[in-house]
Order: sequence, then C-alpha cells, then structure tokens
Amino acid sequence: MIAFPDWETLPYDLFSPHPDIVSQRLAALHRLPTLKRGIVIVPVQTLLQRLAPLKHVVGGSFDVKIGQRLDLDAEKRRLESAGYRHVPQVLDPGDFAVRGGLLDVYPMGADQPFRVELLDDEIETIRAFDPESQRSLDKIDAVHLLPGREVPLSDAALKRALDALRERFDLDTRRSALYQDLKAGLAPPASSTTCRCSSTALPRCSITCTRTRCR
Repeated sequence: MIAFPDWETLPYDLFSPHPDIVSQRLAALHRLPTLKRGIVIVPVQTLLQRLAPLKHVVGGSFDVKIGQRLDLDAEKRRLESAGYRHVPQVLDPGDFAVRGGLLDVYPMGADQPFRVELLDDEIETIRAFDPESQRSLDKIDAVHLLPGREVPLSDAALKRALDALRERFDLDTRRSALYQDLKAGLAPPASSTTCRCSSTALPRCSITCTRTRCR
C-alpha cells in the first residue's frame, strides 16, 4: 500500500508544502514505476494535479555508499542542484549540513537522516542519526537520495516556465518576484504548487499566482 498525500496548501498560498509531505510524495513517485501490484491511496483533489516527470524523479536520484570517494565541495553543489537545503543543523527531509569531514543529509523519502563520515576523501562510515538529539545510531552500507523537490529547475525547465509566464500573464517581469526568482534559478516559496509549467511532462502551464505576486 502506498500513500500519495495532498500538498495541503491552497493555490494562492505563498508558502511550500511541509517537507515531510513532499518527501512522502517523492518516495511514492519513485516507487510507482516498479510497482506491479498494490494499492495507492490518493486524495480526490490530488488526482486532478499534474505530476513531476518520471525522468526527474528517477534520473535525479543517486547513491552514496561506504568506500566511495567523495569530494565534499562537489557533493554540496550536487545536493543544492538537486533541491536540498544547506542548513546549520539537519532536522527535516531535504536538509543537509557539512561540518569538517562529516556530511549530514536527510534524504527525501527516508524515515531518518544519515551521517556520512569521511577518512580523507573516502566514505568510512554511514550512520542513521536522531535529528532531535543529533546522536548517531545504527551503521548502514549505503544511502539512496531522491531529488530534493518535485519541480525540476534545470535550464530547459526554467526556460519553459519563464516563457509560459510571459505568454499567459500580463506582468512586469522586472517587478515580478516569482519571475526574477526563477530567472536566477531559485525555487521561490510555493514553487511546488504554483509553478508546474517547467515540467517536460506538462503540455500546458497550470501556474497560479496572485496579482501582488506577479506585479
């Protein structure tokens, strides 16, 4: 049985869904292509929403395993480009933190965060840890990381989103916070729910925004 929750936000809300909800949705989307038999529980209004493209959910996933060589600076850039948030302390799905030779990361779709410890540039141990106490727990061999967001923000996806905004809305692009954020490659608040026009799976733009947001 797979649960695919609703975002629990309204179309004109200027904040994103809770990270736990996005995490559950990404985990479900990643599992669905390989599901041969089962039940998917979906709220009725969620059935009306368009989904992230499969190549973003599956193609944007990667593994980190013991014995692997890891450049922390390169890994930081990869996590940020995948939509993860660089924070001082990891608490929610989609967070990561770098401290010396440690990489803490809370993968989307995971039940708990993980601590990756390096010896020089090689991964020596990977442990789960408690986000509240920050205490390390059991050792594991590898971590699978899903993308940090449902909406792809590749150059091609951003171009489609910006083109759709200009075509469908009468707005001053220089004064539109949403437009300028997307142009800079940033994920503005509520980008998961308000901007679905960047997906290659979407033939039309279903973006919604308030006049104060667009002007």
